[in-house]
Amino acid sequence: MSTFKSRIDVPEQHKWNLDDIYPSIEDWENDYKRIESSIPQLREYQGRIENGADLLEYLKKSEEISAAFQLVYAYSRLQQDLDTRDSNAQSLLDRASLLSVKLSEARSFFMPFLLSLSEDVLKTYIAENEGLSYFKRSLLESYRYKEHILSKEKEELLSQIGEAFSAPGNTFGMINNADIKFGEVTDENGEKIELTRGMYSKLIEDDNRERRKEAYQAYYQPYIQLKNSIASTLSANIKNNVVLSKIRKYPSALEKSLFSDMVPKEVYENLISAAKKNIDSLHTYNQLRKNLLDLDELAPYDQSVDLVKGVKQDIPFDEAYEMMLKALSPLGSDYITTLESFKEKRYIDVWETPGKRSGAYNMGLYGVHPFILLNHRNDLNSLFTLTHEMGHAMHSYYSSKHQPRISAGYSIFVAEVASTVNEVLLIHYLLNESNDINMRKYLINHFIDQFKGTFFTQVMFAEFEKITHELAEQGKPLNAEVFNSVYEKLTKEYNGEVLEITEEVKYGWSRIPHFYRPFYVYKYATGFASAISIAGRLLKGDFEVQSAYLDFLKSGSSEYPLELLKKVGVDLTTPEPIDTALSQFRHLIEELSAL
Repeated sequence: MSTFKSRIDVPEQHKWNLDDIYPSIEDWENDYKRIESSIPQLREYQGRIENGADLLEYLKKSEEISAAFQLVYAYSRLQQDLDTRDSNAQSLLDRASLLSVKLSEARSFFMPFLLSLSEDVLKTYIAENEGLSYFKRSLLESYRYKEHILSKEKEELLSQIGEAFSAPGNTFGMINNADIKFGEVTDENGEKIELTRGMYSKLIEDDNRERRKEAYQAYYQPYIQLKNSIASTLSANIKNNVVLSKIRKYPSALEKSLFSDMVPKEVYENLISAAKKNIDSLHTYNQLRKNLLDLDELAPYDQSVDLVKGVKQDIPFDEAYEMMLKALSPLGSDYITTLESFKEKRYIDVWETPGKRSGAYNMGLYGVHPFILLNHRNDLNSLFTLTHEMGHAMHSYYSSKHQPRISAGYSIFVAEVASTVNEVLLIHYLLNESNDINMRKYLINHFIDQFKGTFFTQVMFAEFEKITHELAEQGKPLNAEVFNSVYEKLTKEYNGEVLEITEEVKYGWSRIPHFYRPFYVYKYATGFASAISIAGRLLKGDFEVQSAYLDFLKSGSSEYPLELLKKVGVDLTTPEPIDTALSQFRHLIEELSAL
């Protein structure tokens, strides 16, 4: 069973146990009130931190309140994601968001104060107060931001309007998860029914081309109808990012986004450049797909259908979990035993239910455990999604277990490495286990499509973000027509002349939630390239690589992302990892063509 009419019908063992955070809503309310009453205490430190002891006292109080707030926010977010239509859950999340603004506002004085001290004075405070050694790296790191921090009055003002800056993303989230109603499709009985996301993921792979086309058009229907509203939210989000970048004196919005990870903009630009230099291999694949499907024209709704017939697998969730555990055995017994326990302990919310947030994610919660959201469908794609998200979950688990709170949270830049290593190990396991030639062709095709979606598509998205932010920085208008033009041009460039550009194609930008987290998607591509390199060495049974990789998962944010990756043998400041990955993509296409 992979679809349920109500959450009540879902077996308990396949649902989150949110009691692990708060046994009751009363406990949530108590923490909420405690945080609310504690926030003014932080503001009282303004103007009275005169020595190392005062500084330590403030930092400990701030971390204590932040730790409690993390639980309050996570609980409300997880509740809301289980049913985005639930007004009570939405109310909890709204209150938590307001509390976040108050907390940010109360602490807004601190960074301008800290940077008013000389580094020598700060180092003296640290030397004189042993407790400050815990905060040392974070405090000294702050000086890197010195030219981007404003006066305490301006920082306080920015904190007060923080909720307004997040409004476009929140609005799109509500449109996309709660309000969107897709068009109708024809069911097995010839009757018209409303399309759901879960149905779409099945229908877009259907062997019947007319059914695929109908589902594709029904899926895009509401996005096209809402094009101006969604363009307005995306435009506002981009402009907000550009304005904040200017206010904080960054050369560009892109460089602002890369700054915290210490990633040179050349890494971003070189990624796009490398993808375009090797784009002919993607064009070759699209031509191969068109030929194998025997089509006059390759339409967008032909890009997900299986090229190899008769090997589709029905993989029940429990079986999928066992397959994943076997596939990840190169990561060692501790990794496997720990991952095995996640299912038993109800860290995973498995099935699609009405109103549940779409997609999948992991939320690592320090001091509790990871929470993994799925919308499992008992198919191969769901097996890969499960394996991907459990990579994130294990990263969260290891970092939380081996790092103090201050450095347990890891950068998104390295997050996608942990998830994609798992996917690469899974595809190699499935290929090794298969003796059937058709299954081998099917899996190679799946790997190619995964490569295309995780690397080339994300690089295309990254270029879309770069272009649209640059337009905003030049003061040029951003609307549905502009977004359509940029997106359509990039789609043609990346996919080649073989792909038919239907009316729906140019609206692809309107359905991408990641665009509301600016300059995020390129990390999928760099993560994928890094994972190809790491997984390849793990599969050779290199114990040193296994040990180095597990240390990487345990490192949190104890070092900058590029430095952490270098310790596992991946240097993204050089072309080598990207070139290696793209070379493997070319070989996969050659093998599929030969088979």
